[in-house]
Amino acid sequence: MAVERVSIRRITAGEIDVFRSIRLEALRCEPASFASRFEDWQFLRDEEWRRRLNDPIFVAFCKSEPVGIMGFVRFRPRKMAHRAMLVSVYVRKSERRAGIAVDLLNVVSDYAKRLGILQLELAVNAENSVALRFYQRHGFIEIGRIPGGLLDGDRQIDDVIMVRRLDR
Repeated sequence: MAVERVSIRRITAGEIDVFRSIRLEALRCEPASFASRFEDWQFLRDEEWRRRLNDPIFVAFCKSEPVGIMGFVRFRPRKMAHRAMLVSVYVRKSERRAGIAVDLLNVVSDYAKRLGILQLELAVNAENSVALRFYQRHGFIEIGRIPGGLLDGDRQIDDVIMVRRLDR
C-alpha cells in the first residue's frame, strides 16, 4: 500500500476558504493550544481572513484536503525585522506522527531564512508538553515565561517563550 503524499505550500489571499477551514478546525479541535478561541474567528468577514494572509501561512494538504497549518508574523519595526513569531501551528490528529509538523516547520524556516529572518520565536502553553518537546527537539530553547499568560476560565496558565536561531 502506497503512503499518501503530503504537499505543503503557502496559501494565497484567494484561498481564504482553505485558511478558514483548517484554522477553525484547529481552534475547535485543540482549544487549549491557542490563545485565540474558535468564537474569535468563526464570524470574521472575508476581508479579515484575506488581511491575515498578508503574513505567510503554509498549509499541508493530503489528497487536496488541508490537514495542517503553520505561519509566521514578521516583526514590523526595522530593528526587529530579523525576527518572526511562529503562529497557528496545527496538524490534524489523524495525521500526527507522520512528520507533517516537521515538514511544515522546515518549509516555514526555509522561507523565513530566504526573507532574511534570523530568529523564529513562539509562545506555547506550559501545559502542552507534546508541543514543548516538539519545539525542543527542533532547536527551540526556552528563554522565559509569562506567568498567567493565558486565561482558561478561572485557570491561569503560563506561556513559555521559545526561540530558534535560523542563522546557525
